Amino acid sequence: VRATAHQGLALVQRWLADERFAAARLALLTRDAVRTGPADRPVDPAQAALWGLVRSARAEHPGRFVLIDAAGTGEPADALSGALATGEPELALRNGLLLPRLVRGGRADGTLSLPDGDAWRLTTDGRGSPEDITAEPAPEAHAPLGKGEVRIAVRAAGLNFHDVIAALGLDPDPGQQGLGSEGAGTVIEVGPGVDDLAPGDRVMGIFGGAFGPTAVADRRTVARIPAGWSFARAASVPVVFLTAYYGLFDLGGLRRGESVLVHAAAGGVGMAAVQLARHAGARVFATASPAKWDVLRDGGLDDAHLASTRTTDFAERFLTATGGRGVDVVLDSLAREFVDAGLRLLPNGGRFVEMGKTDVRDPETVARQYPGVRYRAFDLMEAGPERIGEMLADVLDLFGQGVLRPLPVTGWDVRQAPAALRSLSQARGVGKNVLLLPAAPDPEGTVLVTGATGTLGRLLARHLVVAHGTRHLLLAGRRGGSADGMPELVRELTGLGASVTVAACDVADRAALAALLGSVPAAHPLTAVVHAAGVLDDATIAGLTPDRLDRVLRPKADAALALHELTRDLDLAALVLFSSGAAQFGAAGQA
Repeated sequence: VRATAHQGLALVQRWLADERFAAARLALLTRDAVRTGPADRPVDPAQAALWGLVRSARAEHPGRFVLIDAAGTGEPADALSGALATGEPELALRNGLLLPRLVRGGRADGTLSLPDGDAWRLTTDGRGSPEDITAEPAPEAHAPLGKGEVRIAVRAAGLNFHDVIAALGLDPDPGQQGLGSEGAGTVIEVGPGVDDLAPGDRVMGIFGGAFGPTAVADRRTVARIPAGWSFARAASVPVVFLTAYYGLFDLGGLRRGESVLVHAAAGGVGMAAVQLARHAGARVFATASPAKWDVLRDGGLDDAHLASTRTTDFAERFLTATGGRGVDVVLDSLAREFVDAGLRLLPNGGRFVEMGKTDVRDPETVARQYPGVRYRAFDLMEAGPERIGEMLADVLDLFGQGVLRPLPVTGWDVRQAPAALRSLSQARGVGKNVLLLPAAPDPEGTVLVTGATGTLGRLLARHLVVAHGTRHLLLAGRRGGSADGMPELVRELTGLGASVTVAACDVADRAALAALLGSVPAAHPLTAVVHAAGVLDDATIAGLTPDRLDRVLRPKADAALALHELTRDLDLAALVLFSSGAAQFGAAGQA
């Protein structure tokens, strides 16, 4: 963030100081600086900081700057001339030109309304659209536990292609599984025979009903979350890595020295399969959209082992690359002519392992048409709970050894499930999509407010107690209890029934912040953080220096990153970050 802000400041100052450009506009092209909707990638904080800086510069120098944001690795060149021709000061390139406009606040189109309580889950009537998904009561989530069962408070749930199939009404057995088959969360209760888990343990695994706040799992199909993993990361692992593991090794029999074709290798299962196959010593060929090939190159594949999923040319390409030998195993997820092309890559026989659901072939017919080819379509759940547990343990051991790397994760609020499923169905991203489920603050937990000795911090502390019923507050500020108004605030909040601790802490000092977080009593664990710390150092763009930028960024951006990293393993209900309206709307003298 600092480096980008420094470079942006230097560029803007040089532009404004050069009289040759006095009548010209400077267009700055960024990537992922703004989020235009739920399908966008996460915002890049460094690029977003540049937008805030330039907005204030534009307020001081109207008509001199244009901000254009492109999505991810997309190539915006063709759209730039049209964007500049609009005369608009800000644009986003997202399958067309998007312009920022203020609208009345409220629930965004396509988001779901969730019922009260913790016994519901997302379901679909199978009419053929993700927009038909609804949240319905799930009383079975509170049913008495049977032997070997575990009740879990779900915090994140992985999205899989099966969920897309079910939402589109294409599931051949809609009553068997439903939506949501993997997740991560904390143990609420254990049933008879479960003596190695206890309430509060963080777990991940395969279980139904994961698209809801409470689910019941078979103990055999869940495992403890590794230290340092967020719930989102944990929820992104089970189905993709176990599907790849089961398909490659249990069914495909892949061995060291053999070759394998992995289709859709930039998706979740594909990326997992590439890692597992390479670790096993196999030669890996892969297909993906050409725009995603950089992801596969980062995974160790060269261009000779890459082809497009858009055409069937991959068959001839890889036959040529192997001198006509083809491959030993095909891990397939495509359909129609792409399946036929994949089968042609087994001219000497081999194993064709089908993960897809929309074009399942008859094994005997395939064997007659392609001698020596063993065709096997499968679903992970057929492995059974014992084998699922064994594979999950093996995969987590490989992560622990550093052999496997987590996939890129895109998180969606569970209320955005229709948009998330639509994005997955259109293969817009790479890696894994995960639904995030909100958790209510623990009424016995502690809420940390940073910058609490300032005016905003004191207002927030009072609001938390009066409006939200917070009973345990940790108020942090550089001046601690000696700040103006703090003794009076503590007396007021104590009188309202809250327990208040005031601490002197520079939250941008990572060691001091870690010590502060470590002081939170176990009886009242941290349940939420409100980051309101900040420093004002107003200046016009011409008078701004890198040191002045750093002075403002330190308590806001540096401290936010430290808070994120130091609390990522905690089960926080909320991490709220306050920013400046000047960064959103632009304000002269406040760059």
